[in-house]
Amino acid sequence: MHIYADADALPNAIKEILFRAAVRLRIPLTLVANKFLRTPDSSYISAIRVGQGFDVVDAAIVERVAPGDLVVTADIPLAAQVIAKDAHALNPRGELYTKDTIQSRLTMRNLLSELRDCGVATGGPPPLGNRDREAFANQLDIFLTRHARE
Repeated sequence: MHIYADADALPNAIKEILFRAAVRLRIPLTLVANKFLRTPDSSYISAIRVGQGFDVVDAAIVERVAPGDLVVTADIPLAAQVIAKDAHALNPRGELYTKDTIQSRLTMRNLLSELRDCGVATGGPPPLGNRDREAFANQLDIFLTRHARE
């Protein structure tokens, strides 16, 4: 198993949780971004810097991900691509996307995008709070406990 993180907009608190889990459980973690990222000095943690452009980070992750891997992302289309490759996707608020849930999340995302394109103010998600960080850490722990040995 390998953990990939869509790291361009990933909150630092979530990165820290991922860093600790990767080292504690000895699971490779790769942060993928189109900017320089600082990572702790660990053989389990690496970063890949890709070029600028629309969905370049997503393409780099999809190219590398394998069945059983975990991708941490808030990007629903990326999550759908990852799930199609029999990998897993977890968002920074602790929601584990599945084959059963991803289509409805993608449909809602597309609807909101169309509304925004028509000038309707749909708002965005609230800032990441302590409950979100706890939910992410708990879901990550549950997932890794179940899947780390596969």
